[in-house]
Amino acid sequence: MQNIKHGLSAQKIKLIAIAAMTIDHLVWVLFPGYQKIWWLFLLHSIGRITAPVMCYFISEGYHYTRDPKCYAMRLGIFALVSHFAYNFAFGIPMLPFSTGEIFNQTGVMWAFFLGVIALMLCDDRNEKLPQWAKVLCFLLCCALAFPADWSCIAVLVIAAFYSNRGNFKKQMVMLVLCVSMYAAVYCMFIDFAYGLLQMMVVLAIPILSLYDGTRGKGSKWFFYWYYPAHLIVCGIIRILLHGNIPVLIGG
Repeated sequence: MQNIKHGLSAQKIKLIAIAAMTIDHLVWVLFPGYQKIWWLFLLHSIGRITAPVMCYFISEGYHYTRDPKCYAMRLGIFALVSHFAYNFAFGIPMLPFSTGEIFNQTGVMWAFFLGVIALMLCDDRNEKLPQWAKVLCFLLCCALAFPADWSCIAVLVIAAFYSNRGNFKKQMVMLVLCVSMYAAVYCMFIDFAYGLLQMMVVLAIPILSLYDGTRGKGSKWFFYWYYPAHLIVCGIIRILLHGNIPVLIGG
């Protein structure tokens, strides 16, 4: 159990994260493509708060859960539901890779699910697998997560947060290092300016530093259902404004 301090509960920090996510996703559907306008960069920067926060609390959730298999199953089910909502939101074909694209083929929930699977397989408490098999399983989880939003970086960040639990400074250093790889790939293969934008994940660090170690009041199910629900709304807005066009790489 973490030392309790004055700050924000997990519930409050996650509410900040989903507000930032909603802003980011609405901007994508209202202003499609990688437009180089300063205030759009600012709004997308706010959205970079979300993934690190969710990765952090997924690692925390795995630490505290009494049933890792149930936890992974829950994420897997919502990853499947969210696949259709995510692709509808941004105009991406429901069948992955059908357009030849490899990026953004499904939502970030798929990467979160694989992050938990990686923790389950590679946990030191798992004595059934030898070390070489754990490494292989971890690499496989990263490969399977690659086509998702936030790609294999989400798996790496979840693993880094969990393995360095109790050392906040090291957790945040590992976050920046992992996202640097994501930014580099984004710069090379998608858009240079928006690749650099990924480094705005640093905005999540002061927010996470306020975590007081408590869960807070509220239903955990709200966050699970909010993700696909807001994506469906984004998809409706996209079609009403622009027709059935893709607004992200992967469409």
